[in-house]
Amino acid sequence: MKKYISYWSIYELIWLVTFCAVAIWITIAGGDSPFGFFVFLSGVLCVVLVAKGSILNYPIGLFNTLGYAWLSWQNGFYGEVIEYLFFYLPMMVIGFLMWRKHIDDNGIVSMKKLSYRFVVLISIVCIAVTAGFGFILSLIETQNTPYIDAATNVLAISATILMVRRYREQWAAYIILNMLSIIMWALRIADGSPEGPLMVVMWSAYLVNSVYGFYNWTKGARQTEGSITI
Repeated sequence: MKKYISYWSIYELIWLVTFCAVAIWITIAGGDSPFGFFVFLSGVLCVVLVAKGSILNYPIGLFNTLGYAWLSWQNGFYGEVIEYLFFYLPMMVIGFLMWRKHIDDNGIVSMKKLSYRFVVLISIVCIAVTAGFGFILSLIETQNTPYIDAATNVLAISATILMVRRYREQWAAYIILNMLSIIMWALRIADGSPEGPLMVVMWSAYLVNSVYGFYNWTKGARQTEGSITI
């Protein structure tokens, strides 16, 4: 296990401590459930480990996947539930198996980048699928913000596939996804969701981390020879 524990920068430690402290304050002040806090904690640990390129993100992400699916079910985000249980859950296993073939002695994965041609193609497909899925979700009576929910699902699936394949462009998708998720949970706060404030903090932490992840993976991709396409 030692080889999977790599050096943590000052920025990463400050990021973790700051957002965890805010989450603890919100949990205590708002009387939120301890379960919501642990979902938050596993989430922030998972995403910062992905930004570092550490394979340890997968076992921690497994708990976060199951926990977030339960919170989404309670708040009427059925698209999120479907995504997390039927996509993220198996991808945790697949991603771990694929990454372990391309890691160094510290458990850090080698990183790649897509050509611009594939970036444009993926963007067009995401927009089209979001429109179709959003319409389907809008037919569910208790569904909240169907098109935002659909967009977060499509972006998350795209980003996860790119992550498993070790492409830096996952972070561009995550940046958009995180901003939409903040809006989605902010609307739930207005409707009285008890987990809403904590989830907004969690997705805000993800957003900050996504910017860092893009920066870190851009440096890592430069160390890989050439620009590799799918």
